[in-house]
Amino acid sequence: MDEDELEAVVLGGAERYTPDEMAAASRLTLPEVRRLWRAMGFPDVGEARAFTDADLNALLRVAALMERGLIDMDGIVEVARSMGQTSARLAEWQVEALGRRVTDEGLAWQGDTLDALSGEMSELLPEFELLLGYVWRRQLAATLGRYLEQPDAKEGDSESVATVGFADMVSFTRLSRQLDEVELAGLVQAFEAASADLVHGIGARLVKTLGDEVMFVAAAPGQAIQIALSLHTLPSDVRGMPQLRIGLATGSVLNRMGDVFGTTVNRASRMTALARPGTTIVDGTTSEALHALSGFDVDYTIKALTPRPVRGLGIVRPYAVTAAE
Repeated sequence: MDEDELEAVVLGGAERYTPDEMAAASRLTLPEVRRLWRAMGFPDVGEARAFTDADLNALLRVAALMERGLIDMDGIVEVARSMGQTSARLAEWQVEALGRRVTDEGLAWQGDTLDALSGEMSELLPEFELLLGYVWRRQLAATLGRYLEQPDAKEGDSESVATVGFADMVSFTRLSRQLDEVELAGLVQAFEAASADLVHGIGARLVKTLGDEVMFVAAAPGQAIQIALSLHTLPSDVRGMPQLRIGLATGSVLNRMGDVFGTTVNRASRMTALARPGTTIVDGTTSEALHALSGFDVDYTIKALTPRPVRGLGIVRPYAVTAAE
């Protein structure tokens, strides 16, 4: 088996149609077909026969949704872009996992190995599709729940009050020069996995990972500080992980396409830059909210630091939050 045959197994069929043929069969225009293709993250294919029956079936479904007035072209492009970006990373993870197994077994991506992979793919892909649909429905239900809890929620973008946090590995650039590629990739993967498990376990949302940094959003400052203090324990659990700098800020955020934006996000990032290794720095709003919890059984202390100028924010007073002795 060669690479083209393996690709056909993954795609569920051979590439048969040109962009013009796809447009004619799907009742969409050629520019619309190309726009959707690029939104999913793929390059223009010219007049090549690059599309399968599954591609055509997807376009027919899109056309039917638009004809029924359930979504317009701008909306479906946004959905396609979000799915493309998310599934691209998912596919990278899965292929890397396969690659590690091939390497561990001393094999190469050729000949008999491709035949074996083809057989495995034929069995695994239907199961992965079902699992992906299951996880997506679970995430959709959770997201709908968060939006319905907001009385001012509206279509598209929405604003809410939340605590935004950044956790950054200290001296990562220097560390990356000391480790080989495999060791560095292993460290980043361990950091992302441990951070995600911790954030999700406490009930917050991991917004994004940036290699040496993670960004999360919590519904309340108390929840966020619990995450921050727990994140600081990771270096003792994950081999080779340096200390973390963590910054928190509380305020209004704009939610859009799974990401969050606004002054609160910028303020949290600036707090992170002010933090020393192994410490958490919070803004005034977060500090006030944490002080209000002081009547309960809390396990942290708050210390006001010297006011200082912060780029884009003027003079601010940061607060250091540390775990109680």
